[in-house]
Amino acid sequence: MLSIYERHPRYSLFSAFLLLTTLLYLASQHSPPSSPFYPTSSDPTLQTRLVTSERIYQKLLADRKKLVKKFGPTPEKIDLFPANVAPWPAYTVWDFFPAAFNCPHEIERIGALGDGGKWVCGLSRVQHKRNCVVYSVGINHESSFEAGILSKTTGCQIWGYDFSVQKFGPEIPSAMSHRAHFKPWGLAGVNAHGPNDENKMYTLASLMELNKHTHIDILKIDIEGWEFETLSALIKTYVDAGEPLPFGQLQLEIHIWSKNFAQYLQWWEMLENAGLRPFWTEPNLVYQNYNKGGSSDLAEYSFLNIKGANEFIGTTDNNPPDPPAHRK
Repeated sequence: MLSIYERHPRYSLFSAFLLLTTLLYLASQHSPPSSPFYPTSSDPTLQTRLVTSERIYQKLLADRKKLVKKFGPTPEKIDLFPANVAPWPAYTVWDFFPAAFNCPHEIERIGALGDGGKWVCGLSRVQHKRNCVVYSVGINHESSFEAGILSKTTGCQIWGYDFSVQKFGPEIPSAMSHRAHFKPWGLAGVNAHGPNDENKMYTLASLMELNKHTHIDILKIDIEGWEFETLSALIKTYVDAGEPLPFGQLQLEIHIWSKNFAQYLQWWEMLENAGLRPFWTEPNLVYQNYNKGGSSDLAEYSFLNIKGANEFIGTTDNNPPDPPAHRK
């Protein structure tokens, strides 16, 4: 006796279509939402966490506009550090720029608990990566951060730059010195050097070209106020070329000495538009302590780059393929 499916093939086709539709629907309920920022990841939960973090961050941007309107109502009317008498409730510039992006991995302080250490998102992602590249600009005789990176990874090498000193700090043991490369040069928005070839200054693109690097996994910058000019020039180069920034994350000390609120807001929004999202911040209380009565105009920030491809938002493999070449 023939079954109903054998006698009526249309029932077979309809049943197959119904089963396929059901499976596709169920799969869609477990897939992360799409995003214009993040590359396809072998870890779908990572994609979900990143998209959720971005949704939270976008709400922060709306809240910032409301805060500007409340205390401004325009950026030009806002003081970085208003006097105690008004307005109330009190605020400082840092309240407009919280580290509201959630790192999708572990967050660990690398280096000293005091001045010199930095907060890093997902160091485990590059712990055993071949040819892991770290740049550290601004040494000042203290290299606990660099020593921590070297001791916690197997493949990371560090390129350090600071024209005010001649070598890394004493924290780097001799057994690891072959993975640490130092030059007494500075980082700036343009290439330049003083008389007798002193105080050499290079753009990040030039340093990467000299080192034959196309990508930096972790970039640390502490250049005493020159971060505004340097990052403005750097970001413009890549944004104008339609390319993502050439690093995975950024540890940056910000010195807001010579800016007003409107200028700082414009610069910060440039960082955000380029894909940088702050996941950690802390004021430099050592500086504030030594300048009692002064304002808290130094702050440490750590940023994740959510555009392009890097180990912190992409593949989970310990030895991922080399990232695509970026603009020199």
